[in-house]
Amino acid sequence: MGSVNLSDDYLDIMGLRNDAALLGGVVSLYYVGTLIGALIGGWIGDKIGRIRTVVVGCCFSILGAALQTSAQNIYWMIFTRIITGVGTGHLNAVVPVWSAETSHHTSRGMMIAMEFTLNIFGVVIAYWIGYGLRSYEGGIRWRFPIAFQLIPLLILVIGINFFPESPRWLLKQGRQKEGLEIIAALRGDGDENHPAVQKEYNDIIENIEIEQSQEGGEPGYLSMLFSYDALNVPRRVHLSIWLQIIQELVGIGMITVYAPKVFQLAGFPESTSQLLSGLNNVSYMLSTLVAVFTLDKWGRRFTLYYGAVGQGLSLLLIGILVKPDIMAQNPVGFGIGATVFTFIYTAFFGMTWLTVPWLYPTEIFPTKVRAKGGAWSVVGWSVGNALVMEITPPMIQNIGWVTFLVFALFNVLSIPIIYMFYPETANKTLEELDVVFSSKSCFVWRAKKEPVVETLKADNGPLDKGLDEKKHQEQWT
Repeated sequence: MGSVNLSDDYLDIMGLRNDAALLGGVVSLYYVGTLIGALIGGWIGDKIGRIRTVVVGCCFSILGAALQTSAQNIYWMIFTRIITGVGTGHLNAVVPVWSAETSHHTSRGMMIAMEFTLNIFGVVIAYWIGYGLRSYEGGIRWRFPIAFQLIPLLILVIGINFFPESPRWLLKQGRQKEGLEIIAALRGDGDENHPAVQKEYNDIIENIEIEQSQEGGEPGYLSMLFSYDALNVPRRVHLSIWLQIIQELVGIGMITVYAPKVFQLAGFPESTSQLLSGLNNVSYMLSTLVAVFTLDKWGRRFTLYYGAVGQGLSLLLIGILVKPDIMAQNPVGFGIGATVFTFIYTAFFGMTWLTVPWLYPTEIFPTKVRAKGGAWSVVGWSVGNALVMEITPPMIQNIGWVTFLVFALFNVLSIPIIYMFYPETANKTLEELDVVFSSKSCFVWRAKKEPVVETLKADNGPLDKGLDEKKHQEQWT
């Protein structure tokens, strides 16, 4: 939409040329669709499986993309963007869950980080298509980039049927033979008697039995949000929602979607600004490779810490450099400086905050509500995105350089929030994380002091048998 918003034909047909708030509103209403789609997708993802939910999401997105391409007025555009968002919501809710449930616990972060490298590769392709059409007049400049998304959607809706279903979902449905076969294919080269295969299979079965023994059965969305239970599901929901909202408040939407306007603030002409935005996306994609190698090694918390520091400092310096009275002293030099720190900001985000808020929710929910948990995560992402998409155009228009300082402040505020409320999840199995989140306290430092051995004993937890209580306590705290 960054390139679409620059098309004169699009602005004229939609009547958006002189209304920055409505321009941002059309962009942000897409996230109303993703919110709706995530809630539907999370519900059916636990009912019909992860693979079939991807197919449903693709069908919504294909319909929305086709109608969006042919939009003739703003009402048509808004309606079809919402439809497309519904499809994306399905995908965003269930694809990270599928990835987490099929990955080994020591490489779960690596797998999702690799997905985001490819995800941003798609963003790069989309951007350069828009850039390549910048000199064209008429509808092709904005209709073709929107239509192009139909190609990967058609590939996905067909190709996903050749992927294995989540073994955890299969075992939850009582389909033990199929679940064991997939675990064996993933972990033991097809050998169902491989020790690692048997251990993972038994741990999943045991955990599912514990979950099913809880009163109340499988909770609905409102119960997940408000009704306390022994598994502390509401705490996990709030952690997921707010982590996604914070991800948007640290400023990435302002940089990626409105990058051409940001570079224009730095003093570059429109054509140069669009070129720099494309190069920034390439840098963004390459930076995600850092997370592939560090996310499991350094952990989720430290990754968010150093990302917030790097992003906050970058935004602070961008804001100072584009301040009009400072920029006037050396437009070229300070403009280049602001551009460099924009690239640095995006790189830090790609290494850190891009991946963790999507990975974290897939790790912390019990099997029986993991897809619904992913849906709540997308709700947070949709709310955060819609908020940032709506407020950024008028902020840039009315307060200019101060916008960067506001988002820099959000990065600073994120650090104590992560420290207080978000436990480390790296290198623990999905079943072990149920114990991590069994604490009655929402504060990380208090939870570490709580005795968890009794919980492990009561649940026959998936730790090595034979360890004494002191060893159990040390392992979990």
